[in-house]
Amino acid sequence: MNKNKWYKWEVLILLWFAFFINQADRQAFNVLLPLIKSDLHLSDVEIGAIATVFNVVYAFLVPIAGYVGDLYSRKWIVVLSILFWSVATMFTGLANTLLVLVFVRSIATGGGEAFFGPANYTLLASYHKETRGLAMSIHQTSYYLGIILSGFLAGYIGQFWGWRATFYLFGGVGLVYGFIMMIRLKDNDRVSNKNKKIQHVKFLDGLKILFKIRTALALTIAFSGLIFVLVGYLTWSPTYLYENFGMSLSEAGFNSMFYVHIFAFGGVIIAGKYSDKIAKRNPEKRLLMQGLGLLCAAPFIILMSMTNLLLLVYVGFAGFGFARSFFDANTYSVLYDVIPIKYQSSASGVMLMIGFGVGSLSSVILGYLKPIVGLSFGFSLLAAVWVICGILLLIASKYWFKSDYEKVNNPESLNYSNDTNQI
Repeated sequence: MNKNKWYKWEVLILLWFAFFINQADRQAFNVLLPLIKSDLHLSDVEIGAIATVFNVVYAFLVPIAGYVGDLYSRKWIVVLSILFWSVATMFTGLANTLLVLVFVRSIATGGGEAFFGPANYTLLASYHKETRGLAMSIHQTSYYLGIILSGFLAGYIGQFWGWRATFYLFGGVGLVYGFIMMIRLKDNDRVSNKNKKIQHVKFLDGLKILFKIRTALALTIAFSGLIFVLVGYLTWSPTYLYENFGMSLSEAGFNSMFYVHIFAFGGVIIAGKYSDKIAKRNPEKRLLMQGLGLLCAAPFIILMSMTNLLLLVYVGFAGFGFARSFFDANTYSVLYDVIPIKYQSSASGVMLMIGFGVGSLSSVILGYLKPIVGLSFGFSLLAAVWVICGILLLIASKYWFKSDYEKVNNPESLNYSNDTNQI
């Protein structure tokens, strides 16, 4: 590990900007949907299918990426994934048919991003232990800002220079940043050396670990519900404002993202700050915060989707964003509290696989429902998903977390390093 005690904060900054670019690239496509749909003469179901294939590819590859992250340099996995998805983003601007768009956007870009997630989170976690909640929360703000700024910039560039120019620009920025990461980012040598002393992780063990720990399984189910709602919202909310409230493309792209994510930005900082404090005495309270966050967000989903008043739509956006941030701030801190260190990247990959596999369905489902019942009713149905997931997390916090946490943090109680079947 770098002897400079401040380097862990540089790692946070480096990964913050990488995640910012990652989310900006991803959300730009959603903002530009009306232009892409018109130019390539696509239907709502075809548009939804592109997003669905993207998430299916991501879900298929991410457990492999997690396993690779437990065996090889996480720095180089992060760097190469940035370069790969940035090239694919640039090629998205060349797409002229549905098939080409599916390949470069859904398969190439989704495949590149899949390898980023597990290595990104586990590398950051390896540098932060006592400050993990705060670091993860600050890192999460890049997701919010990336979506906000890309919503505005993608819409603005698309309106004046065309949707293709947006992908050329965003992909080019990612390429430049990939080379910066190549120079500045370092693996955590202390953790790398520790992992060398233990046996290699078996791929099937890495897949099974998540299903053998009740808290991790409950978290994964809730995470899947989170992604299901967010994919649907991110894919269709710009179109919702564009069609229902007569906004321009840049206005719809900005407003659909700004209120949700600026309030989530504030919420995740608050949640991260206090989750580290309460976790010192009661680590199970992180799960409690997540469950309550989803339950509190559900009424705001209904409000933003069922009102005809734009002001109330924005209130719904704000409450939805603020409440869900309490889930975001604690996801990986909770997961790594109950997963042994040698399996953390693999477990991250499996959780992301399931989450995005389930989440991928929402965009095409809402695309199917749109001409039948409208986006307003489709959005309102999403609230029930978060109510169910919130209740599940409250149960896990009360009945399962303590036992699972003690097994990992008291090694003498169970020897995880020898056989996952002992879990």
